[in-house]
Parts: sequence; C-alpha cells; structure tokens
Amino acid sequence: MEPTTLVLLPAIPEIFLACAAMALLMIGVFIGDKSLRLVSWLAVGSFVVTAVLLYAFTGWGGRELAFDGLFVADPFALFAKLFILLGSAVAIILSMDYLERENTARFEYPVLIVLATVGMMMMVSANSLISLYVGLELQSLALYVVAAIRRDTIRSTEAGLKYFVLGALSSGMLLYGSSMIYGFTGSIDFAVLAERVQGEASVGVIVGIVFLAAGLAFKVSAVPFHMWTPDVYEGAPTPVTALFATAPKFAAIALFCRVMMEPFGGIADQWQQIVVLISIGSMILGALAAINQTNIKRLMAYSSIGHMGYALIGLAAGSEIGVRGVLIYMAIYIVMNVGTFAIILCMRQQGRMVENISDLAGLSKTHPMMAVALTIFMFSMAGIPPLAGFFSKLYVFLAAIEAQLYTLAVIGVVSSVVGAFYYLRIVKLMYFDEPVETLDRPIGREMGAVIAVSGLFTLLFFVWPAPILNAAAQAAASLFAG
Repeated sequence: MEPTTLVLLPAIPEIFLACAAMALLMIGVFIGDKSLRLVSWLAVGSFVVTAVLLYAFTGWGGRELAFDGLFVADPFALFAKLFILLGSAVAIILSMDYLERENTARFEYPVLIVLATVGMMMMVSANSLISLYVGLELQSLALYVVAAIRRDTIRSTEAGLKYFVLGALSSGMLLYGSSMIYGFTGSIDFAVLAERVQGEASVGVIVGIVFLAAGLAFKVSAVPFHMWTPDVYEGAPTPVTALFATAPKFAAIALFCRVMMEPFGGIADQWQQIVVLISIGSMILGALAAINQTNIKRLMAYSSIGHMGYALIGLAAGSEIGVRGVLIYMAIYIVMNVGTFAIILCMRQQGRMVENISDLAGLSKTHPMMAVALTIFMFSMAGIPPLAGFFSKLYVFLAAIEAQLYTLAVIGVVSSVVGAFYYLRIVKLMYFDEPVETLDRPIGREMGAVIAVSGLFTLLFFVWPAPILNAAAQAAASLFAG
C-alpha cells in the first residue's frame, strides 16, 4: 500500500488551486468588494503557480494515477490544463476594468472562475464516469452563477437562467448515459470499460454512449445541443462570454476525446457516425446562421458552434493524428478568441458598451492598430493562410482524409468558405465604410497587451509552430498509450 501523500502527488496542482480559491474567498470577505483587483491578480498568480506545479508533478513524462484511479495525470491532461489556465487567467484580466466601470465589482467573480477552473482541470484528468461528472458539475455550477453575475440587468439574469435550465437537462442526459453504461458493463472505470467493450458492445452500452455524447455535445455547444449558446453569449457580460468561448470549450473537447478514445476506443466504428453527424451539423449551422447576425457577440456564438464542428472532425477520425489535430485546433482557437473578445471589450461609445457589428464601421480610420488586430483574427478564423487558423483547420482536415472521411473533409472545406463571408464582412466594414460614431479612444494597458500578444501569435504562428505541434503530438500519443 502506497503512502497517502504519494497517492495524491499527481493531483497537487488541483489541490493547490482549490485551496487558493478558499483563501481568495476569505480575503474578499474580510476586505470587501474593494478587493476585486487584489483578488483578481492573486487569482491570476495562483494560475501561474498551478502551471508550475503541473510541470513539476506531471511533466511530459508518463502516466500517473491518484485517488484510487479516479484521477489521471498524463501529457494529454497537461497540454489541455495549460491552455485552460491561460484562458481563465486572460478572462480575469479582461474583466477587471469592465466590472469596475459597470459597477459590478464583486470579489466573488474571480473566485468563481478559479473554482470553475478546478472543475475544468478535474474534467480533463477524469479516469472514471464519477470523476468526470464531479469535474463537470463543479465547472458548470460556478459558470451558471458567473453568467448571471449582473443581477440588475434582465439580459444577464436571463442568460444565467437559460444556461442553468439547459445545463441541468444535459447533466441529466449524461448521468442517464453513465448509468446505462454502468448497468451493462458493471464498471465506471475507464480502463475496465476498455477491456469489457473491446471489439463489441451491447445495445445498452451503445445507447448509453449516445446519451453520454449528447451531454458532452451540450457542453461544447455542438448541434443539435447548441440552442443556449447565442442567447447566453449575448446576455452574459462580455468578459464572461470571453471565458465561455475559451477555457470551458477546451476542457469539454478534451473530455470528449478522453471519454471516446480511452474506454470506447475499441468500438470507434459504433460511435464514429454520431460524432460525424454532430460535426457536420455544427459546421453548416455555424456557417449559415452567422450570416444575418447584427450583434457581434451572437456572431461569435455561431462562429464558436462552427469551430466546435471543425474540432470534432479530428475526434471523428478516431486516430492519434486526429486527436493531435483537435488539440492544435483548440490551442489556436483559444488565442484567437481571447484577442477578438479583448477588441469587443474595447467597443465603447461615450462610456457605454456597444455590440453591433455596424459600430465597427470605419475603425481603420479611427483606431488603425485595433482594426489591424481584428483583421488578423477574422482572417485567421476564416482559415486564410499563413495565419494560425489556417493550420488549425489543415491538421483536422488531414486527419479526416487519412481516416478516409472524405465527405466530412469536403463539407468542412465548403462550410469554411461560406463562413469566411461574415468574417470578411467585418473587415470590409472596418476598411471601406465611413465611421458613423467613433469608438472611445483610451484602451487599458492590460487590454492592449492581450490584443498585441494574441495578434502576434496568430500572425507569426507559421514561423515557429514546432512547440505547439510537438506538445500536441506528445499529448495525443499519451492518450493512446494509456
């Protein structure tokens, strides 16, 4: 019997972050709402320490278990966790000025994001259906509250309520699927499930997998479980929308990959068509529904649905190269989204937030650098070479072709071309239309730094892509080695 301390070592980063959340809550309680900036920067600092602990206790080495096999630490989890921490940290940095300006400076906000991040990290390290659910609910419960953090506005309250009701429905489907799988296999442990469903599975297990996939599809806002996304993205405060579009998406996609590949990798032919249909539906809806949008947050919601469809192409391939493609896609997607939402947060006229796409008219004349940055992000999301978004799509399409999913790859390319219309429309507005009312000039230092760094990453990714590509390859290999 190993000593308890050793059993917990792989989970030290998560334990530290959970303790940090409780400490931040106490600081906030004793100092009050004036502590928003202090608690926010301490939360960002705790994410940095957690990233260091991840390297110290996980590294790019082997695979370690904790909590009696419920929790797994491997390179796949490490890769996902580093980007989850990045997305959460930037979401907190982007929110500070906004919350103070809108008179919603509550110290609970960064604390809730820290707790949600603990849940996300637990999700990607889940090694059984129980730990999967615990991580998912810890993330979801914190995000329901964050969505409705502006209690004085109907839109924010409505967004939180819609997210909660539909989230509860998806959790019920996921639990029902898990109970079906347990009932027909007698286990919830991923390793045992992999042995018991190798090569063949009963109808009950397949029905369970369908319900499990439905619950996870809701979390990544894939068709046909996307209905909450546009309303929640539009209604939630913009920094919250920025968070929803980044870290939780990566966590849910990583969890989707682990659940499908580890316990059910041996029966990929049974679930592959489900993922293919979800992927096709998401790409087509994301490409077509965004065309008529006038609100930029709703447009980003439909864009997000489309991007999840592209990411799921890699999962549909059911191969190591496919999972590598998913990880590369999500890493680039997080950076592009962070930069775009930083610019959306800078869309202010006479001190009030504006969200209409028409408000960007003539931006190249009034804010030339902001227009250049937004152009880089829009071209990248459209998949125009040599920007980072082109390579993210390239790797998932190559995985689909290798898996002989030619139709899926063709639909992906066509919907990408159609989707380019609404990204290019924004560029046309900024460069060829006359400004009606100019946006406010000052941009905070934090906001400017986020836009600059994410813009340079997106623009210059092709110069030195090796770190991301190699890390993603190693992470994907570890998922299949397990």
